[in-house]
This record gives sequence, structure tokens and C-alpha cells, in this order.
Amino acid sequence: MQQLMRCLLITFLMLCSSTGNAAQWLDELDLKQYRNQVVYLDFWASWCIPCRKSFPWLNEMQAKYQEQGLVIIGINLDRDIKTAKRFLNVYPADFLLYSDPKGAFAKQYKVAAMPSSYLISGDGRVIESHIGFKKSEQLLYEANIKKLLKKNNKIEEAKP
Repeated sequence: MQQLMRCLLITFLMLCSSTGNAAQWLDELDLKQYRNQVVYLDFWASWCIPCRKSFPWLNEMQAKYQEQGLVIIGINLDRDIKTAKRFLNVYPADFLLYSDPKGAFAKQYKVAAMPSSYLISGDGRVIESHIGFKKSEQLLYEANIKKLLKKNNKIEEAKP
């Protein structure tokens, strides 16, 4: 009986702590750990209307290109993480997330509007950036990701 109660308690706690999506929240963010990978940083907030449109696309890109070395990290700028998690219940994220309530990363990248996205090469350089999210530009965004992944993978193959 005691073991059954323990099992029920563990199941209950797991259900309560779930955000209802596959997102993984990072405790800390050090982009150096993603060397030799292409990183797509996306700054977002729960109040951002275009962010609602970008999340399905970001999920698609993560699924499509993660095997080739793409890492998408959504950096949330809400002051209260509960607000961000409520957003994620409606607009789930299948990519890494980081909470930046004080805006330290936003300052570092000089974020001017939401969403703002930065495509970062395997050696840590910002190659592309854009403000906002336009469905009409999705093919261009994806082409830039593919181009950088191809270049990054060629560099990796050339290393001894």
C-alpha cells in the first residue's frame, strides 16, 4: 500500500510540474557549449503577437534540421516565468528555452523588438539577424539556416 501511495504521489508531482509541451528549460545559457553547431537564437515574450506565428515554424525547423547540427534556443524576456509557461500551453515549443527576465542577453544582442532572431555559426559569429517574423520570409529564413548548416558541416568534415 505504501509503495502504491508513493507511486501515485510521484505521478501526481510529475503531472503538476509538466508544462504540457516538449520544451526543455535551460538553467543557464553559455553559447560556447554549442560550438561547431548552428544556433538560432529567438528572443520572445508572451505578449508578442508575431511570436505566436513563429513558434510552429521554429518547431518545424528544429525537427527538420537538428540532425544536421541546428540548435534553436528561445530566450524568453517575460519578468514572470509563469506567464511564459501559460503562453507555451497554447503555443508549445519543441526546442530549448531560457528565461532572461532581466534582459541580460537581450542587451548583449541589442534586441530592439519582438521577436528578434540571430543565426550563429559554429564558431560563434552572428551571420544573420532579423526583427519580427513574417510568414512571407519563411523560405528566406530557412534558406539561410540550410546555407549555414552546409557550410558548418563542410568545415567539420575538413577537420582532422
